[in-house]
Amino acid sequence: MSTVILDTITGKSTATTITIGSTPVISASANSMTIRGEGSAQTSIQQGLCKAWVNHDQATVNDSFNVGSVTDNGTGDSGHNFTNNMANIHYVGSGMGVHDSGSYSTFMSYDHDDPFTTSQATYNYQNVSQSLIDVEPATAMIVGDLA
Repeated sequence: MSTVILDTITGKSTATTITIGSTPVISASANSMTIRGEGSAQTSIQQGLCKAWVNHDQATVNDSFNVGSVTDNGTGDSGHNFTNNMANIHYVGSGMGVHDSGSYSTFMSYDHDDPFTTSQATYNYQNVSQSLIDVEPATAMIVGDLA
């Protein structure tokens, strides 16, 4: 096997697709890059990735990506503080948690009293009766544009 080490790949033409064998792997244009996913579908590398995720117990982060800390704002109310800010407040978050040693799952909702900012997403963790509860672990992920 050979190793190629380089800083820039320049095509012999103006084509913007890198092909391995007969499969186009990456297509690039100004500030955009896609990769072939399932079948013939293309996935944007910038838009198609999770920009932050966290697994935490109240204010203790167990593991994370682009979440530097978690703020415990009270029962069932958590703030996830980004390491690298989002570009705007129009990102999407989703998550879940387990309460009472796994007796039931919870769902996560946007905290209307403390809305998203570019540096923090705040969520309420609720049981099926929509009562705020602490969950351990709590999990969340964010998709959208980074600043």
